[in-house]
Amino acid sequence: MKNISLTDLKAFLQVAQQRSFQQAANELGVSRSSLSHAMRGLESQLGVRLLHRTTRSVSLSEDGTALLERIVPLLNALDDALDATRFRPQELHGTLRINANEGGACWLLQHVVDDFLQAHPQVVLDLVTEGRLVDIVAEGFDAGVRLVESVPRDMIAVPFGEMIRFIAIASPHYLAEAGEPRHPNDLQHHRCIAQRLPSGKRYRWEFMQNGKPLTLNVPGNLCLNNSALMVEAVVKGLGIAFVPEPYAQSALADGQVVQVLEAWSPPNARLCLYYSSHRQVPAALKAFIAAIREKQ
Repeated sequence: MKNISLTDLKAFLQVAQQRSFQQAANELGVSRSSLSHAMRGLESQLGVRLLHRTTRSVSLSEDGTALLERIVPLLNALDDALDATRFRPQELHGTLRINANEGGACWLLQHVVDDFLQAHPQVVLDLVTEGRLVDIVAEGFDAGVRLVESVPRDMIAVPFGEMIRFIAIASPHYLAEAGEPRHPNDLQHHRCIAQRLPSGKRYRWEFMQNGKPLTLNVPGNLCLNNSALMVEAVVKGLGIAFVPEPYAQSALADGQVVQVLEAWSPPNARLCLYYSSHRQVPAALKAFIAAIREKQ
């Protein structure tokens, strides 16, 4: 069998990420027809169908999904090896600007930032936290950090950390008075601590069981826009809140709060760092991405 080229594998990766031949061709700087021809050649060499094509969409076949899962870490490792050859880490300098949500910033501070800054003392890390989703290119950031489902499709995403689940919590004192909900619909008869999103809308609580989603507008006369404050409100017995599990871990360990509706809260989200595919990636950002991958 003819050797499969690295170019074709990277082209397949781009198609898989973009889910569009035209968008992938634009990223690669080639014509749509030549990219389509290359993918058919790759499929012919492998003897399997990698992509399902329609006039409006492109999706991965089972074999395509399996190939993607295998080549992504290999291509990432190759990029890291080439980057390490292109520059010496101690020569990195300048400012690296990252816009992150609070949870993402906390994870980076706990796991990455210290080692990164010690390895690259001439780099200034400007880590800005805010709830709203910003246009990182328009606002001058090198990268952003959000839950993966919030990342714009035209960005390159680097997932990190564990899967996160949102959990419903209440204080033992509150449950002793109000009773424990057994089904999400029971929340209609409870005091719930709502969350105000950066857009101004109230967050609708999203549950799931056996693959079936259930989304609810919950009642309650307290609305907050900070997960840590929501946990504090629960500790004070003000009602039930729905928060990312990491925010509640300390209070859960101390017995100040307990989880309710546990069967309805499977892990379903993950953080990722993302950056524009239309720009030359700064050396400092490449080094920061490498530092994140070392913690996986």
